[in-house]
Amino acid sequence: MMDELTLAQRIIVWALPVIFAITGHEAAHGWVAKKCGDNTADMLGRLTLNPLKHIDPLGTLILPGLLLLTGTGFIFGWAKPVPVNGRYFKKPIRDMAFVAAAGPGANLLMALAWALLARLGVTIAVEAVSMPLIYMGIAGISINISLMLINLLPIPPLDGSRIMTALLPYRLAIQYNQLERYGFIILLVLLYTEVLGAILQYPLYIAHNLFFSLAGL
Repeated sequence: MMDELTLAQRIIVWALPVIFAITGHEAAHGWVAKKCGDNTADMLGRLTLNPLKHIDPLGTLILPGLLLLTGTGFIFGWAKPVPVNGRYFKKPIRDMAFVAAAGPGANLLMALAWALLARLGVTIAVEAVSMPLIYMGIAGISINISLMLINLLPIPPLDGSRIMTALLPYRLAIQYNQLERYGFIILLVLLYTEVLGAILQYPLYIAHNLFFSLAGL
């Protein structure tokens, strides 16, 4: 459906879903960190959905914009990481895993919300109202599912690696986390060699079908 939109229309449709998917992801990290005893993000004003508090020019604006302009069909990005201090946690490894899982969990809930918005659009007979809701719902589902699945990959420092650390024996976890210095490079290599697409293709297909069905599309 997106193919019938002009470039300007696509930018308008994708802007809010992308920004809130990324900022909501980070705010969720900070919220769960506070529940686990770390008030760092709260004191720095990062427990908010205000995009200005979270935007990273490259990860929130430039990269998603370039992916949209090039028509890759695969859009993702990142915001400024919410600061988390594990010293305030009662059980640092376990609580850090909870904080990590909060980001993908928030994306899952946002995908559900966008699906319900799209379903509302499907029920409205006035095309001038229904089509924007449907298009933004599709964009919201797509970006949130992509961010959720990418962040669940066990590549340090992605959220999946924090969850994996909690599951590994202590010594092995230390060695595993030494990969963090190479994590961004690994992710870029997987992206540009299309290995990342191959890994995520089937989970994306299943998740998209599920949420688009929920949206009545």
